[in-house]
Amino acid sequence: MVAALKIPVRMSVDEFLAWTPSDHQFWQLVDGEPQAMAPPNRTHGAIQGELISLIRNHLMERGSPCSVIDTPGIIPRVQSDSNIRIPDLAVTCSGYQAEETAISDPVLVVEILSPSNQAETWRNVWAYTTIPSVQEILIVRTAAIGAELLRRNPDGTWPERPLAIEQGELTLDSIDFRAPLTALYRTTRLARASA
Repeated sequence: MVAALKIPVRMSVDEFLAWTPSDHQFWQLVDGEPQAMAPPNRTHGAIQGELISLIRNHLMERGSPCSVIDTPGIIPRVQSDSNIRIPDLAVTCSGYQAEETAISDPVLVVEILSPSNQAETWRNVWAYTTIPSVQEILIVRTAAIGAELLRRNPDGTWPERPLAIEQGELTLDSIDFRAPLTALYRTTRLARASA
């Protein structure tokens, strides 16, 4: 019989980072409460893999100092002592001297939106808007080909609504990236269904 995992009721970021759950799951800290994250389904994982490859290759070709990080820890500015969120990927252009548990100064954050986790994903998105370095937040759909993009305005504010991208080119100004939206779905069932 497997012993039940003891989950603390409330934690600080420091306590969360020192906590070592024995269940081998991803966890994030939301307003002081540890939340287990379900493993991604195949479509989610395929989109994540394509995006990481596309962005990594783009950054390498340009000789960019930026790097794409898979499932990084990100600490929002608001309630930073009780939150560490785990997006699907992020791009940072800042260097680091020692190993970091949470990346500092992300410029781009990407969440992949599955129908079962929409509310949680959008709560994370709004938390990312509190980070001064974040210039864009991309939310990619898994139920159909499409995405939504939040891009910080020149005055530092965020638009009231994200830009809906249904077809054509995906443009990420934060890293000077352009690719057909369908490239994100190259290895998914959605790409085969739309062909």
